[in-house]
Amino acid sequence: MNDFEPQIIAFLCNWCAYTGVDLSSGTRMEYPPNVKIIRMMCSGAVDPLYVIKTLLDGADGVLIGGCHLGDCHYQSGNYKARQQVDILRNILSQVGLGEDRVWVRWFSAAEGPLFADTVIEMVENLKEKGPSPLKELWAV
Repeated sequence: MNDFEPQIIAFLCNWCAYTGVDLSSGTRMEYPPNVKIIRMMCSGAVDPLYVIKTLLDGADGVLIGGCHLGDCHYQSGNYKARQQVDILRNILSQVGLGEDRVWVRWFSAAEGPLFADTVIEMVENLKEKGPSPLKELWAV
């Protein structure tokens, strides 16, 4: 399992998380290539079905990034995201997938390095866990 490289899908809010990563690229901030970024207008727009579908399609982990609580450009979208992810984690835990394959982090537009550190930590964590059990179930 030494050669296992986890695949991570990151749903990032346009106004803070994505902007922070985008602005930091000018400073040549580096983070593992294991992450694929999907830009969302708000973390609250990340439907739990998107996360489930992403995991079913073979992702080993999902990162949802949004504005800090209380700083949402849509007033309460990040609170909605936090509530939805709590419910989703409960469901994932009950079906035996493990709730720790879905991470939620809050980033401001100035915290691109925090995003990089989070992705590095997530990659290390998922390497210890190994591939998603869903990969074997859905492999054809």
